[in-house]
Amino acid sequence: MATASFIRDQDDLVPKPRLSFWQIFNMSFGFLGIQFGFALQNSNASGILRNYGADVEHLSWFWLAAPVIGMIVQPIVGHYSDRTWTRLGRRRPYFLAGAILSASALTLMPNANILGDLAPLMIIGAGFLMVMDACFNLAMEPFRALVADNLPDQQRTLGFSIQTFLIGIGAVIGSWLPAVLAYFNVSSTAADGVVADNVKFAFYIGAAIFIISIIWTVLKTKEYTPAEYEKYHGKPENAHAGLGTIFKDFAKMPKTMRQLGLVQFFSWFALFGMWVFTTDAIATHVMSLPIEDRSSDAYRSAQNWTGIIFGVYNLVSAIYALCLPAIARKIGRKRTHALSLVIGGIGLISFFFAPSKEFLIFSMACVGIAWASILAMPYVILSGSIPAGKMGIYMGIFNFFITIPQILNGVVSGPMVKHVYNNQPVYALIMSGVFMLLAAVSALFVYDPAAVKINEKK
Repeated sequence: MATASFIRDQDDLVPKPRLSFWQIFNMSFGFLGIQFGFALQNSNASGILRNYGADVEHLSWFWLAAPVIGMIVQPIVGHYSDRTWTRLGRRRPYFLAGAILSASALTLMPNANILGDLAPLMIIGAGFLMVMDACFNLAMEPFRALVADNLPDQQRTLGFSIQTFLIGIGAVIGSWLPAVLAYFNVSSTAADGVVADNVKFAFYIGAAIFIISIIWTVLKTKEYTPAEYEKYHGKPENAHAGLGTIFKDFAKMPKTMRQLGLVQFFSWFALFGMWVFTTDAIATHVMSLPIEDRSSDAYRSAQNWTGIIFGVYNLVSAIYALCLPAIARKIGRKRTHALSLVIGGIGLISFFFAPSKEFLIFSMACVGIAWASILAMPYVILSGSIPAGKMGIYMGIFNFFITIPQILNGVVSGPMVKHVYNNQPVYALIMSGVFMLLAAVSALFVYDPAAVKINEKK
């Protein structure tokens, strides 16, 4: 295995060739499986932990494992994937290894009860949640860099939009699968401390799809050789730099990345609150269940409905993602992102006014518009502002602005639900909506260097 890092030298660089639609599609297809896994986690982890005995005010603390692990794993994977060359390429070895480990974690998460004699079930479940997220991050991080590696600037909006489309499709299937299995008479009831069969089998299917989709990308995608990469991006620099360069690169992050960091902070603070408290907000605010209810048929119905409406926002996201390139050409990347975030903020706030659980389909459709933009537009803007040879490390560092707000939300939101919101989780979703609106305002002040260059050429 050889290692290398690259600096951008604008002189004598050869423009990267444009790729066909299907080349871009195959390059991102693995994200369908990754998001299938994330969707199962997002729509079921809170319910599983509640089944294992967790109180609602402690849910956000258990969820802290995910962003903490992501903050550690993604920069390290990005750093080494920038410097890795194997027969499989730079990025593919990492998401192939991540797929195998993620499939194992998806199988273990709903079966924590088999280790119930070792520790309290909620602790074992939280541990599996942490392992699962670490594996997801190992598989996911190199995908963003792979799109930026292979596509010229003019195709990156399309590239990240296709990636977001596939994310949406995977998430729809993952979110709806437990309810679909229940519809086909797979049991959705279970005793305290045991996960229902419909959720278990959904996780097993998710594990299989995760591996299959990643293998598809590995077999169907070509990465540039070191010589080709140098031709497009510049000469190698500092080939044997250690992990300490992560901190140096963090200190030297471009202006655009810092500005996008604030947008990401507000956006992901909002999303974390939604993922953690939606099930209990539906149960207590819409279905009028007591906050102590964690395993009745009615509560499991709220958990299944969470999966349905999470599927809605991901379906809308998949469709809207295909519209993003046209909208961005019309009103610009920043305004596209800001408008999308405003719609998402309105959707989250509308939870409070929901007269029935069916109304939440509208609420989550609005969130889906924001979600599509969050998964695409910041990365489109970012990829045009960072050195090509540091694409992986900066994509990993950019994850700090995703994980830090989740950690902060995880620390404060549980006690706020109990002591400030009087055990009414719906107010956590209102707070999420306000933060989404703040993200929209912040997006308008981001400097987009690639857009400036495109306008100068016109």
